[in-house]
Amino acid sequence: MGAVKLELRSPQNVNGIAADPQPDWSFDNLLSELDAIDEKLNVTLDFPVPFTKTQPRKLRASKDSYRGTRGFVMHVPDNEIDYTDNDSEEEADHSTMVSGRRFACDELYISDDSENEMPLQCHLMDKVGLAEGALHELTHELQLSVSEEVRSKISCLETKLVNESEKFASSITKVDRDRELQQERERKFDLQYQRTIAEALDNHLTAVQRDHEHISQQEERRIRDDAAREEAKRKEKALQEEKLRQEKIKAEEEARLKAEMAERAKAAAEKQAAEEAAAKRAAETLRNTAQNAAQDSKKTLGLPSSGLDVKKEVQSSARNVIRASENALELEKRRQQIYEELSAKNKDLKVRANQDYHRHGQHIGRQIKTISATVENVRTRAEELVKLISSPGCPESISIQLFAEKIVSNCTNQRSSNAIFATSRVIVLVTSKIPLAMDVLIAELNRVCIYTVPKHISYSEDEFKTKDAYFKAIGYEEENGKIESIDDYVERLSCYMKLYGAIVQTEVGGFQNLHGLREGWAWLARFLNSLPANLYTAVALHSFLEMAGFTLYRRYKNQFEKLLHIVARDFLNALKEGGSESWSAKLSKVKMSIRDYIESNQFRKEPEGLQLRGHLESNDFY
Repeated sequence: MGAVKLELRSPQNVNGIAADPQPDWSFDNLLSELDAIDEKLNVTLDFPVPFTKTQPRKLRASKDSYRGTRGFVMHVPDNEIDYTDNDSEEEADHSTMVSGRRFACDELYISDDSENEMPLQCHLMDKVGLAEGALHELTHELQLSVSEEVRSKISCLETKLVNESEKFASSITKVDRDRELQQERERKFDLQYQRTIAEALDNHLTAVQRDHEHISQQEERRIRDDAAREEAKRKEKALQEEKLRQEKIKAEEEARLKAEMAERAKAAAEKQAAEEAAAKRAAETLRNTAQNAAQDSKKTLGLPSSGLDVKKEVQSSARNVIRASENALELEKRRQQIYEELSAKNKDLKVRANQDYHRHGQHIGRQIKTISATVENVRTRAEELVKLISSPGCPESISIQLFAEKIVSNCTNQRSSNAIFATSRVIVLVTSKIPLAMDVLIAELNRVCIYTVPKHISYSEDEFKTKDAYFKAIGYEEENGKIESIDDYVERLSCYMKLYGAIVQTEVGGFQNLHGLREGWAWLARFLNSLPANLYTAVALHSFLEMAGFTLYRRYKNQFEKLLHIVARDFLNALKEGGSESWSAKLSKVKMSIRDYIESNQFRKEPEGLQLRGHLESNDFY
């Protein structure tokens, strides 16, 4: 007897289902187990179902179908033990159903054409029943289905493994790319950080170098200041010696004159009485003439002569028409003497050197014209002017006179307060190192504008033969034989007074203003005490207050407000309109401006341009 032994290449257990059922099962149990396997295979989603039975197998056949036929009876034993007696009995029962010979095929090798199935060992039996054949068929189908399921599961797992491998490779590539990007970012960040450090270091070194240069400049400036101070002391000492010498000569001359007068005293004694009488009569006549001339001037020129109560007024004779305080006239005389001595000295130097120094004056004028309201520009212009004045190529006295003349002539071209305040700062910086330049500059201002003294000249027919002579005396300019208009004169007068007001109020840290705020306060007091109220004095007062009023208020507070109260109460009330229509309109306008300045407290507000800018506004566009 022989049997066919089936062996599977697939695993013996898949998802809890055994490939080889238990050998001692009954046929009904086997059918139940096969139905359960079909249900599980149809329900599970782990593997696709390769094969599904549409109709149940018919395991029973009629006896007629087996008649006359002969074939093999296959028996698949569960073990290698021979059949029992029960098998013999079962075969006897079915002997009538199976006819034919019984073959025994020992060690017969049966193989399938499929590459995935293991070889089967078939053992031919002498006799096999219908149940055993059906069981063998079911077992074979089960093996095929399980093999197909295992093959599908393996294919699915392989696909998942390939997908996972691809995902892992993609993740590795992405991680590498991210790491490279991170390294690139870190490299750029390091480069930027190094660049930032380099820029900071460069800025620090630049700042250190600038500080060293600033310290060096301060040291050089201190040395120059000391030298200028020593030079000023030396010049002052020389002037004093020259003054003493002149006083000595004058004393000797006076002594000689006294001796001569003593000799002539006897001859003059007889004529003294007659001369005194004649002098009295002449004085009375001149006094009456002056009064008549003042009344005529009100009608013809529109020059109102009424004014404030005057505390001090210089009247050396009946013909004297100058109104000013004694102190102001003395200071003006002293400065005028310095100016004339300097002019005479310069004229002698030019003659001896046979040069006119016109080119040197152009350089000074160019520096003055390029002054602007910035800290750096003011400092640069002041240093350049000091160098030009101290230049060995031109005597210092000539340079000082050129500096004063250029400053005064250029102020008439400056309309904005910014430029005037900047010019005043340059003046203070230059004159703090060259003190003589301040006296010469103020003397030049007194010469071109009598109201900077302050003083006023009244019109008199005896003193001035013509009206043009009077106009020239108070500062009118003549061009092509024609006197300038009132508008031009008033405009120039305002420019001169604004420059003077800017000078007296300028305060620069570390530098001394030789004509500072005390001089401005004295000017205002002398003005109100001595000068009359008319168009010229009103314009001079308004221009001065516009430039110096804020600083005077900041220094003197209530005292300054009291002076303004006097201006509003006495000076403005003394301004009487009269004369020509043009004169009256200008007087009304300036009177309104002064009143508005006082009533709106403009003196409490800092004037525009008083503080210098750090840089030019045009630099913001670059």
